[in-house]
This record gives sequence, C-alpha cells and structure tokens, in this order.
Amino acid sequence: MAKGAVYINGELAGILEKKADSTYEFRYEDHYFVHEAFPPVSLTLPKSQQVYQSKDLFPFFFGLLAEGVNKDIQCRLLRIDEDDDFTRLLKTAGEDTIGAVTIKEMQ
Repeated sequence: MAKGAVYINGELAGILEKKADSTYEFRYEDHYFVHEAFPPVSLTLPKSQQVYQSKDLFPFFFGLLAEGVNKDIQCRLLRIDEDDDFTRLLKTAGEDTIGAVTIKEMQ
C-alpha cells in the first residue's frame, strides 16, 4: 500500500492511500477535519465527511498530474510506468505544484 501526505499551504490536511485491492482512500487528519477555518482539499472532497473512497484516483488529485510531453519526460526520468498515475503523483507533487496542495510520499 502506497501513501501520500496531503498538505494545504504546508498544513497536513490528510492521507491519500492506494489500498492493496487498488482502491483509493483519502482521509482528513482529525485536527484538520474539526478545525473550521481550514478549507477542504477540493470542492469534490468537502469536509462534510472525513473519509472518501474510490475505485479510481480522485479527479482532483489526477488533475495535479502533468500531461503530454511533460508526462513522458517524468515517466522516463523517474522510471515510472506511464499507467501508474498514483506513483507519478507521489513522485512529482511534493513541491512546485500549481495551487496550495502538495503531496509528499510516505514510507
């Protein structure tokens, strides 16, 4: 199971995980979930519930990935299968992302 810590403006917001059965789970951290001033990660992952599950990578996180030539370059340089979006997200969304969200790979 691979995991990534999801940060918003440097604040740990939650954990994104790919489960053994290839489903995905996003869970807001307790302190982030109860703090009313902290915004949701996205409009599609509102803080109305703490845990979200999906059979596909959540569209918001998929939207953080590079496309086209940049995707090809990332996959070649990092030796990542072009179809492994989750690994690519963990390896490339740790810094210099568009917007406030970063994802750091967890060991």
